[in-house]
Amino acid sequence: MGLSASAPWLAYYGNTPASLDYPHKTMYQMVALAAKRYPDNAAYVFMGKETTYKAFMKRIDAAARGLVHMGIGRGDRVTICMANTPQALDCFYALNRIGAIPNMIHPLSAAKEIAFYLNFSKSKAILTLDQFYEKVESILPELENPTQILIARIQEELPFPLSALYPLTKNARAVKKLPKTGYTYWYDMVAAGRGQTLPQDDGTFDECAAILYSGGTTGTTKGIMLSNLNFNALGLQTIAASGYDKIVGMKMLSVMPVFHGFGLGIGIHTALIGGATCILVPQFSVKTYADVLVKQKPNLIPGVPTLFEALLRAPKLEGVDLSFLRGIFSGGDSLSPELKKKVDAFLKAHNCPEQIREGYGTTECVTASCLTPKDYARSGSIGVPFPDTFYKVVTPGTTEEVPANTEGEICVSGPTVMMGYMDNPGETASTLRRHYDGRIWLHTGDLGHMDQDGFVYFRQRIKRMIVTSGYNVYPSQLENIIDSHEKVLISCVIGVKDDYRGQKVKAYVVPMPGVEPTEELKKELLDYCSGRIAKYAMPRELEFRKELPKTLVGKVAYRVLEEEAAAGVK
Repeated sequence: MGLSASAPWLAYYGNTPASLDYPHKTMYQMVALAAKRYPDNAAYVFMGKETTYKAFMKRIDAAARGLVHMGIGRGDRVTICMANTPQALDCFYALNRIGAIPNMIHPLSAAKEIAFYLNFSKSKAILTLDQFYEKVESILPELENPTQILIARIQEELPFPLSALYPLTKNARAVKKLPKTGYTYWYDMVAAGRGQTLPQDDGTFDECAAILYSGGTTGTTKGIMLSNLNFNALGLQTIAASGYDKIVGMKMLSVMPVFHGFGLGIGIHTALIGGATCILVPQFSVKTYADVLVKQKPNLIPGVPTLFEALLRAPKLEGVDLSFLRGIFSGGDSLSPELKKKVDAFLKAHNCPEQIREGYGTTECVTASCLTPKDYARSGSIGVPFPDTFYKVVTPGTTEEVPANTEGEICVSGPTVMMGYMDNPGETASTLRRHYDGRIWLHTGDLGHMDQDGFVYFRQRIKRMIVTSGYNVYPSQLENIIDSHEKVLISCVIGVKDDYRGQKVKAYVVPMPGVEPTEELKKELLDYCSGRIAKYAMPRELEFRKELPKTLVGKVAYRVLEEEAAAGVK
């Protein structure tokens, strides 16, 4: 069977090559290559302060010397518990420079969660912000290994006069005075390593380069081991699939968090190996989002659907010309066709020639592995596979491929597929399986189908299906219908325990700005649904919310709503 026969989606690639070359380099070496080519380009901008690629490489090497001086070496794990700040990037690439492994976690993790991540990864050190020191210090007695604490401060990276005014801000006032001992300031660590000799670039392309976390297909926390090749392949594939030969000099809005595959793999690493500029945003809000768009004019925006839903709620963007946007990429969660229509209409009304392009992926393959082609979309589709990446749909629980347009479990094979789950051979074996074709396939735990042309359609997580009166109900399908109503901004559908049906369907709805959540609106929405949804799948309850709870990476936290419903919370 030829390549085009097994990959019918190639017919829709346009100028995107079917296959790419993947250098046998580490992440650090790939960024160093970009710095050699574009030394005077800005690598990143933080709160208006630019750092060139040349300066960035000096910072990385200085941090690497400091880390070696404090005893961090090849194969050691260091936890990065940071927002999107320059120190987080310096530390990430410095660890890669010396062959150590960053263990990426959210700075808003609870203390017990941080203890779990530190013990689980056997980290020798943790880098976090001063405002989180007390939380980290509180769990030291629970740690199984000696762990050095590195403290970074936002103020040290701010341009004047922001640096001078920072002590007056709410964030600064919230930081309690730190004790005199028990930690090392980041820049003291860097200074201490000035005379330290660095090893040669220490690492190989196929070694573990970072650990990220996911609930995977079972909902239990697992450490995902990703290699240098995984990250570098993702970056090269993303640039190729974006429809641009190069992204040199473009500005990437790096608002997705650095601890997440989407934020780290595309928002940071793809930009840096492509010679683009990362606009680092440490904390997202609708206001800061609008400010950055107006002042910084980013060309590329990767984000979850709620990030784009926020565009519709930002009054500061009224009348703003958004023609500078060249690529708007949605992933990390399902983008309903109706939200896409609303965002596309917003972009067009603001003079942006681009439409939002949906992709799909999992942390087990860093992030995206599939993207809507630049000039051709199919309604409801999440696009076609990246170069050198193959998709198939199998009967759940098996390796048996199903025919086109038949629902099953989505499987992915390609150079971004993870090395495996850390210290969990059982889960690794059930998730990474060798099929009859000899390839290793990642079983995603997601339901969907492919059409005859290779366009992929995501339904939802297998685990999220609602079973009511013996019928299978797919929340994302109902959400798409509810979201299509002109008075609805966004919705979330869950299953609630019911003695008669097993589960009943409940919908949470956020009305469009300016629309009042009345009983009349509730009746209007239910009447709207009744003409479009089978009787057994109809919402038995509909509750209005001002906003929906979000996960740490901005996805709608449907599990939180399930827990609230189970506890009777309104």
